[in-house]
Amino acid sequence: MNSPLPNPGRGIYFHVPFCASTCDFCAFYQEQPKRGDIDRYLSAMERELELHPPGKVDTAFWGGGTPGLLPAEDLYRLGQALTQAAGKPKEWTVELAPSSVREDKLAALKEAGVTRVSLGVQSFDEETLETLGRRHSPKQIHEAWQAIESIKFASRNLDLIFGIPGQDEERWLKDLERVVDLNPQHLSTYCLTFEEDTALFVKMSQGKIKIDKDREAYLYRKTWQYLEQKGYAQYEVSNFAQKGFACEHNLITWHMGDWIGYGPSASSQWHGQRWTNPANLESWIEGIEQNLPRREQEKSLSPSDILSDALVFGLRLNAGVSPFALAERLKTSCPQGVLSLFADCVEEGLMELKGDCFCLTEEGRLRADAVGVEVLKQFD
Repeated sequence: MNSPLPNPGRGIYFHVPFCASTCDFCAFYQEQPKRGDIDRYLSAMERELELHPPGKVDTAFWGGGTPGLLPAEDLYRLGQALTQAAGKPKEWTVELAPSSVREDKLAALKEAGVTRVSLGVQSFDEETLETLGRRHSPKQIHEAWQAIESIKFASRNLDLIFGIPGQDEERWLKDLERVVDLNPQHLSTYCLTFEEDTALFVKMSQGKIKIDKDREAYLYRKTWQYLEQKGYAQYEVSNFAQKGFACEHNLITWHMGDWIGYGPSASSQWHGQRWTNPANLESWIEGIEQNLPRREQEKSLSPSDILSDALVFGLRLNAGVSPFALAERLKTSCPQGVLSLFADCVEEGLMELKGDCFCLTEEGRLRADAVGVEVLKQFD
């Protein structure tokens, strides 16, 4: 019998909903920043932490919106609230947009305890940025990066997007070259998804732009090959890191550890429960002010629920998953259908078995979402 896997750890997430404008591809909940709303948000975050204290956590992540839109003193205040409630995490990531980076904000984040900055670049090409509806310029990217480097955070990540309408292979490879030249410790390269209620989804539904799956698959492969040559090890379908710089917070969620979210629209998986906060600033604040935090999509998780998700997300990791060790950790059994499915995937060349771990091959990683759907069917 396999030894049970250790618990992946505990993370905390803050959703900062303020954003100057909505990018054409973005479906995350956000609001235009107004001073009164920001003040109420900060007070509600402090109160939510008191109402539902997390205790000591291993990692923290601030997303949005654009956390960097908050002034330096507000970022520090939010940081103080986190450390008072959860201690100083060993890894603490904050997402920033190039147009919002300022030296005083970076200094406040570093003083608060932030160890990792993730800069949402998306592209270095002006036309591509315009297609995405981004507000920053290539010049702002370089200025922001220089400022981040000067503060000497322990780890820096850059986000890029490919599969964008009008973005050919030459443009994408140029983006990869430029990002590697900046030498971040971590890179995230996401294929553009057309989420409902976004400007790009509307254009697609009107027939103005189309998805080209063959081109996406080709760019996936080119990306993996190029970054491997440049010393970035792929550890998840869309994530690459220099040795020792994988994102620990994301690994906690992919391995189905515990994470707790604060702020409007933040999701949690905590002590066998899963829920989402209202994706509405006013509704979320009202619940906090009444000492009755509002929750949506509440669900009590069975060990089988967590196992199914651990298999789906774990397969996205290059290290793969051991169904037996996961089942042992979660004190449940793995459906025979999963093992049969994995055996079929090995036969089809979508998976390979390394020790007791099933890992997706390159072809399998291209079809990771489809494989995940088949895994979930085995739990129905």
